[in-house]
Amino acid sequence: MYQIDKASNNIIKLEECQFSQLGFKERDHLQEWIVKNPEVIEDGLLVIQKEFSGFDKTNERLDILALDRSGSLVIIENKLDDSGKDLVWQALKYTSYCSTFTPEDIVKVFQEYLDKYHGGGNAMEALLDHYEMESLDELKLNESDQRMIYIANDFRPEVTSTVLWLLQHNIQIQCFKAIPYRMNESLFLQIEQIIPVPEAKDFLVSVQKKERTQKEQSESLAKRQVIYQKFWGKLKESLDAHAINFLDKVSAGTNSYLGFTTGPASFFYCISRKRDRVELYMYDDESKTLFDSLNVFRDEIDQEFQGTLNWERKDGGKASKLTYEMPDEVHKVISKDIQDPETWQPRIDWFREAMKEFYEVVYPYWEKAQKGDQ
Repeated sequence: MYQIDKASNNIIKLEECQFSQLGFKERDHLQEWIVKNPEVIEDGLLVIQKEFSGFDKTNERLDILALDRSGSLVIIENKLDDSGKDLVWQALKYTSYCSTFTPEDIVKVFQEYLDKYHGGGNAMEALLDHYEMESLDELKLNESDQRMIYIANDFRPEVTSTVLWLLQHNIQIQCFKAIPYRMNESLFLQIEQIIPVPEAKDFLVSVQKKERTQKEQSESLAKRQVIYQKFWGKLKESLDAHAINFLDKVSAGTNSYLGFTTGPASFFYCISRKRDRVELYMYDDESKTLFDSLNVFRDEIDQEFQGTLNWERKDGGKASKLTYEMPDEVHKVISKDIQDPETWQPRIDWFREAMKEFYEVVYPYWEKAQKGDQ
């Protein structure tokens, strides 16, 4: 790793170090850094436990337990300068123990973590908020194969050889190399995936995703998907009746959201457990270029729109959003039970009119933002 020196138009090599050389410890330092910043490993990871020893008939303790974006359990094992020779076997044991966890077990484990390390909180609510879902059934926790992640400064050949063999047999496993650097009094940390290489990982994830979609949906989730599809169908009928063509080329889907694309973003209708909303969702905006280009017109947009908009830059994330949530006076009178078709009409009316005004105000500025107009 190098530091760029603009003044001299040169680069300066940083000193690669060992964790032990700098006085860092596995549990007190590397593990805590990852727990506090799980995104250094993967976007969307939610840590639900650390130093976990709640397995039946054994006192063994895993380092970090997390959930990924699909609801799969992720077992994370950290080592410092040397992976040791038993890392794979150790993590495989923990993964087998976790494979029997039910969604209720996961909520319980997460609640214990919140109580012990964060002064309490509601684990169920935190999970539903994280996944933007409405029920535990919809979360599909631990329904797919568990994953393993190893982190160390150096991996022994017997570890890498075993990991590569497991990958060939469809075991979800990754190795990340953690390297500390020093320059004078400043310290730096680089964490990068080395197995599988990112290109190979993308391929494996695509295969696994295809296999997951082919599994039979749970009865409760399938029922909710049917409800969503019927609701969006009714919304499309309402839009047609009012000569609004937003969804003319979009089929009624089975998700809690439905939208139409315009450039590198989509306008979405979103059914939410907390409050329904319409939004402009900007994809692949990690650099925040799209958001910042639109934000130039923030004063004009806020002034023209008859409601309160939420500008969500989401620093550190890959997307950005501009949202309008259902106001209190409407939210209070609309049924929260989306499964009862008799209660749909007020919700449909709000979605229709809210998106119409939202689009008419925001879209002209979104066009300017894409063109770089000021």
